[in-house]
Amino acid sequence: MKVCFETFGCRLNRAEALQTEADYLAQGWTTTDSHSDADLIVVRGCSVTARAQHDCERLIDHLRRKYPVKRLIVTGCLPGAQREIRPAAPDAIPVRTARAYLKVQDGCNAACTFCIVPTFRGRSVSVPFDEVLDRARRFMDAGYRELVVTGCNLSQYAADGKRLVDLLAALARICAPTCRIRLGSLEPVPAARDVVALMAENAAFCKFLHLPIQSNADLVLRAMHRPYTSADVESILNDALKRMPLLGLGCDLMTGFPGETEYDFLRTEVLLARYPFSKVHIFPYSERPGTAAEGLGGVVPREIRLARARRLTKTAEAARTRFAGKFIGRDVTLVVEDAAHLAGWTSEYLWCRAAGTYNEPTARKKLRTLHVIRTDGDTLVGIPL
Repeated sequence: MKVCFETFGCRLNRAEALQTEADYLAQGWTTTDSHSDADLIVVRGCSVTARAQHDCERLIDHLRRKYPVKRLIVTGCLPGAQREIRPAAPDAIPVRTARAYLKVQDGCNAACTFCIVPTFRGRSVSVPFDEVLDRARRFMDAGYRELVVTGCNLSQYAADGKRLVDLLAALARICAPTCRIRLGSLEPVPAARDVVALMAENAAFCKFLHLPIQSNADLVLRAMHRPYTSADVESILNDALKRMPLLGLGCDLMTGFPGETEYDFLRTEVLLARYPFSKVHIFPYSERPGTAAEGLGGVVPREIRLARARRLTKTAEAARTRFAGKFIGRDVTLVVEDAAHLAGWTSEYLWCRAAGTYNEPTARKKLRTLHVIRTDGDTLVGIPL
């Protein structure tokens, strides 16, 4: 029996899709990229933005029309999606990716006015502390050398009397020195400061911090019901960079939220230009049915939302290229994803490849160190050490 997977959306969706795939493989299924060859097609959808939902629903409609008798499962964050689809295989470990996705939390207790995710994922639920550690050990036993800690809202992790920083400290003790930890998106709230301090002190952590900032204008943040101010964001960024000067930064930014003025947008644009962001996700605001923001006044015309997103994209590209240039003459460590070119993501979330061709099939998943000799746009090019 063959199963085909189509996955949309965030890193959490990706983690869940990989686990589902591993569970099917453990039950004797094989995977295929061909819809026509598959006995079962699993679509894990996303409706965080109107565009994402449209793309998912278009594919689902196409599959139902072209393969009316083929079994189709729709799951993820979509209206009418199924909740549980995996066969029982609790010991299955995903093997297809070079980095392991370690899900530790799901759901969200926040009430951001633009967000539809709690509608599908519910309130925050954390994976038990010892269960996370056991799964991390099994990932390492399977040969993984980077664990990507992921969840819907990591800052809300709370299990067995432990907070996120406690979990991360325990993971670091397990991983060091043979495996590194990459932290997923972290809300810019007070708990983030403890995590930043731990990251700076411990070599097990990738030196990359992703904050879902959304906006750098306080009026917009209040309208979004975000639990922080622009000053809080800059304070966390400044503290992190003081502790880790070559830290890579990532963020989520939204343009054209109801009431956003040109001045509000400029504040966000300036923030993006001032800091060394290397991974930026930019979204024009889109109305989501049932959210509080859907009924807000001050609607920003769609063409302005898109124009602002394009401006931020250019600023982000320039910031990433500048940041990459700081690593010329330095050694970087990556997890090999492309063995033919010894290429992969560095700790700071920059793509790096070796100069020339190195066909080492056994290098995949392993940690390799390269000395950076130049950049190709925002890609680092180095010599293997």
